[in-house]
Amino acid sequence: MTTSSSERGVSLGMPELPAPAYPDDVRARLETDAREVIARYPDSRSALLPLLHLVQAEEGHVTRTGMRFCADALGLTTAEVTAVATFYSMYRRRPSGDYQVGVCTNTLCAVMGGDAIFESLQEHLGVGNGETTGDGKVTLEHIECNAACDFAPVVMVNWEFFDNQTPASARGLVDDLRADRPVTPTRGARLCTFKETARILAGFPDERDGAVAAGGSAGHASLAGLRLAKGETSPARVVHPRDGGPHDGGPHDGTPERDVHEPSPTEHLSSHDAPQDTAASDPANPAGPTAEEGE
Repeated sequence: MTTSSSERGVSLGMPELPAPAYPDDVRARLETDAREVIARYPDSRSALLPLLHLVQAEEGHVTRTGMRFCADALGLTTAEVTAVATFYSMYRRRPSGDYQVGVCTNTLCAVMGGDAIFESLQEHLGVGNGETTGDGKVTLEHIECNAACDFAPVVMVNWEFFDNQTPASARGLVDDLRADRPVTPTRGARLCTFKETARILAGFPDERDGAVAAGGSAGHASLAGLRLAKGETSPARVVHPRDGGPHDGGPHDGTPERDVHEPSPTEHLSSHDAPQDTAASDPANPAGPTAEEGE
């Protein structure tokens, strides 16, 4: 007795059927929005990225139907659209949650606790990387960098920042999201869903009351270097770990008054920096090439 290839689960490599079109009412609405987006660009194909956000706002991820729509609107092939949609991680290729919770596990966030946060959330939510909770609320993922190293460890939800997180605070955050409680990022407006975020990224106005005024901006830590460059900071306080504190005590804090050390520009200001021998401080090992050019 023989079995057919289909019964054995063997694929014959048949081409995939074309993606179905959107229902007429959905397509008409998206076409109106797409014309507005395309009109912003001198070359229509430049509108592909925002159009992918537009179709992602419709279904919560970029489907084959969405890519077919983008191709038809821009006069591209579906292969050209697929190449872009699969290149950028901001476009989801499968159903995902209302809230994309990304935990930074790159170097600085990892050593500051990002790995512990990610492991805690996996256990708490019962999902792995890139997976979504059963209620469809939260998709958990680790990301390489949130570009907020001065607030490490950082968690992002739908691209909004939650700074200086701990495993406990992150668990509380996802619990609030799943319970539909209002959540406000560290910097920025109250969260909206991933679909709503995708529409904003497509270039359409954020219509939530007060959202624009509450938009995120650089935090205090991010601006420290700029204030220092402008001379706006107070005199430096150099902490010496081995003798217990900064050298600027006095009668106001009940400690003996000591001389304040004014550091030179080449000195470290962090209490965690230990003195190290360098080429500049070790005449026996000067900086520079160890051999003449061409040797």
